[in-house]
Amino acid sequence: MNDALAAEVGRALGVEVSVSETVRGGDIGRARRVRTADGRTLFVKHHPDPPPGMFSSEAAGLAWLAEAGALRTPAVLAVRDATPAFIALEWIDGAPPAPGHDVALGRGLAALHRVGAPSFGLAADNLIATIPQPNAPTATWPEFYGARRLEPLARRTRDRGLLTERTAARFARLVDRLPELCGPPEPPARLHGDLWSGNAIADAAGGPVLIDPAVYGGHREMDLAMMRLFGGFSDRVFAAYAEAWPLADGHVDRVALYQLWPLLVHVALFGGGYAAAVDRALSRYV
Repeated sequence: MNDALAAEVGRALGVEVSVSETVRGGDIGRARRVRTADGRTLFVKHHPDPPPGMFSSEAAGLAWLAEAGALRTPAVLAVRDATPAFIALEWIDGAPPAPGHDVALGRGLAALHRVGAPSFGLAADNLIATIPQPNAPTATWPEFYGARRLEPLARRTRDRGLLTERTAARFARLVDRLPELCGPPEPPARLHGDLWSGNAIADAAGGPVLIDPAVYGGHREMDLAMMRLFGGFSDRVFAAYAEAWPLADGHVDRVALYQLWPLLVHVALFGGGYAAAVDRALSRYV
């Protein structure tokens, strides 16, 4: 950790930073394990040039999830968006998942979703990784998914040459069909928003912990589709979820529809190598 960052972390916490070491912190940010002079251990994420509001958005998202009381999230201890930008979280000692971990995760996720949200959307825009997430509320889920998720990022990736004009045109046709494709109406769920396996860890007791959210009010099948995209979750998780809150008819046919958003995010972050997966998912619907 450089001197300026260490000084700002210490200033925010009101205590001197005594030790810091690099740890794994994901694909986007950098991470340090920090020990303070008063004996605390913290997880500090930082970024040399973050988009505006990156860490304050993460802090707000963690607070929104914690408010539900359904699954553990790390406590936010300090956050700073000015340079040097960082978020300081409680350190969570990891352990192998306990025997009941998967059931607890499935039931906890259903409980989180059931707490719900005031609308489809959120009071403020935020980010998924470094990608802007517009969250202005809409009256219906199909409208939100089309106007706030698929259309903006399809245009952005097309304009950067990461998607072809043909693929972008297929998104336009898909958005027209969303009212018939999105399934029966449901109230907005409280979503994690970026629930791949790396963002669901096990704590020292082997229980589930959610990290790195990209929250908003949306359709609960979005989180579940993301969980299935790259694997890492057992069938027990999904079975426990379904026991706690059964899914609507036709949910299997909607998995690829709701994977289009994270696939577009991966195109934007990592390049056109994911474009073929986008086209395969689109082919199920348009």
